[in-house]
Amino acid sequence: MLLRLRGPDGMLRLTVEKDDTFADLGRQLIPKLPPTVDPKTITLSNHPTGSDAKNLSERPENSHGDLIFVTYKHNGAATDGSGNGEATKSSVLSSTNRLNGKPILPAEDLPIDPPPLTSPHEHIKNPWETVRQSPLDDRLDKRDGKIPRGRDHKMCRHGPKGMCDYCMPLDPFNAKYLEEKKIKYMSVHAYLRKINSATNKPELGASFIPPLVEPYYRVKRDCPSGHPQWPEGICTKCQPSAITLQPQPFRMVDHVEFATPQIIDKFLNPWRMTGCQRLGILYGKYLEYDVVPLGVKAVVEAIYEPPQVDEIDGVTLNAWENEKDVNEVARLCGLEPVGVIWTDLLDAGKGDGSAICKRHTDSYFLAAQEICFAARLQAQHPKPTKWSDTGRFGSNFVTCVISGNEQGEIAISAYQMSNDAVEMVRADIIEPSTDPGQMLVREEEEDDGSVSRTRYIPEVFYRKINEYGANVQENAKPAFPVEYLFVTLTHGFPESPRPVFTNDGFPIANREFVGEAQEASAVAKILKVNQKSDQFDVSNFHLLCFIRQMSVLSKDEEALLCRVATQHDLADAFQLRATEGWRTLHMILESTGERLPKRPRTEDASSPSVDRSYLSHRPLMQRNHNSTDEPLAKRFAAVRLNEHRPPPPPPPE
Repeated sequence: MLLRLRGPDGMLRLTVEKDDTFADLGRQLIPKLPPTVDPKTITLSNHPTGSDAKNLSERPENSHGDLIFVTYKHNGAATDGSGNGEATKSSVLSSTNRLNGKPILPAEDLPIDPPPLTSPHEHIKNPWETVRQSPLDDRLDKRDGKIPRGRDHKMCRHGPKGMCDYCMPLDPFNAKYLEEKKIKYMSVHAYLRKINSATNKPELGASFIPPLVEPYYRVKRDCPSGHPQWPEGICTKCQPSAITLQPQPFRMVDHVEFATPQIIDKFLNPWRMTGCQRLGILYGKYLEYDVVPLGVKAVVEAIYEPPQVDEIDGVTLNAWENEKDVNEVARLCGLEPVGVIWTDLLDAGKGDGSAICKRHTDSYFLAAQEICFAARLQAQHPKPTKWSDTGRFGSNFVTCVISGNEQGEIAISAYQMSNDAVEMVRADIIEPSTDPGQMLVREEEEDDGSVSRTRYIPEVFYRKINEYGANVQENAKPAFPVEYLFVTLTHGFPESPRPVFTNDGFPIANREFVGEAQEASAVAKILKVNQKSDQFDVSNFHLLCFIRQMSVLSKDEEALLCRVATQHDLADAFQLRATEGWRTLHMILESTGERLPKRPRTEDASSPSVDRSYLSHRPLMQRNHNSTDEPLAKRFAAVRLNEHRPPPPPPPE
């Protein structure tokens, strides 16, 4: 009998006997499949969804002309089954061919996260058991988040131990409470409780469904319909649906707190000296934020400035070779990358330090190019969570911009890109326009007119209030406002600062263009190598990164050094001083470290410590040199030359 087999790489027809098993069928099938197929993963099913899938060891129950759906996996195929929620890196493998037999050449215009052979959003079985999320999320999950209310003396008719609708606790996502407290966005944990109450109802006895769903706007690579992979084939099951943009009602981080104002002040020094812009990576930690129900705040402890070329109107980033070393130092200090910050300042020319206001309601707050840049950074820092079927949801990475406000003051603005914006950038659907307040929707055609083989552009819409006050839907092509792609955050400084790093006397990296370089002499000065002192202060993030680059200390000694810098424990400091690596570092700094102070070149005659009789015996030097600012060695050399010079010949008579 004849059987038709449909798989990811096309249709096959095989002739078998009625008494043959799937093993006999597999002997004919495997040679006709691509060589990268793993035979152990081949399954056969009578339905496209694979609900009754069978392996090759079972006996078929088919008749002449039946259609069998074949599914399999390739050797080395990348799947997203990691428990920590991190994105797996993949490469575009062109295993399919055109209908005319010519191979598909990969285009150069690749999206930020090329799709693997299987869908990167493969569901994780029981993510609440396998995914490891942050300890902060675990603590917030254990809290109910209810907002307590006192007894209303006007409306409550019960006793002090009773409760009614007027005094019962509110949910953390209560819209009226958020409006009264002027909280624009609910926290992500409040949003989780809101959608979880609508998704899962334990009283019905239904199985638990992870409530968080991350948007996915790319073509699915493991379509069960059996057609060739996109771009050779596509159907309604694997193509993304139309996108309708709406303002995101929640934010992953609610507040950005800088440990001390000195962090921002030192970051602004290059702009004050050169007038060029600057970019830095924020290192800190995430803590609970009590102002917002179940809120989260990012506490910034240090700013590291990667290699870059600063210009008046922007910044060009260079290759950051020691990024892993800096991240490792931050990990040893209990910190992590929490965001990015850059300046967009233009001096007003008044001489009072004021800046021109370029970002306001009539222009823009965040440019389209900046949104794409920040979205790429958020895509590189996903947040693991056990409440999503993919093991991740959004990102806690924040974006801060320093610019002039309407009063001419230098102000900070904090933002986060929405999950829709991150996925649209990852899927290469949008691109910046020349108008900073408008974002372009890309075309499927390349610049040369050919159809792109790396991106699929679905329909994009957005909702707005028109001039008649009605909520209408508009087509986003060719451009739409950027306000749909980000949310705003609050920022500030603590009332009583308690920073992790207390010493700010070490130079900052990659500032050679302003005359600030990191050298061994600066380390010797901080550690007081040439001074007989038992006290030294290593509580500086840039100092720790520079010492790691010297490759003198072992891993255990580096961990001990970071513990001394952050915890300020005297016992750990004495233990560090006794290690072999620390003594080796001292020997290196003694030979190439801090210079001895030079002798002052001038003596003040009004100083009481200066011998005035010595000043009265200097008529010769003052007569031969108009100023006394020359070094002492030069003045003595001039005296010796005058003493050994022969007398001039007498004038002719």
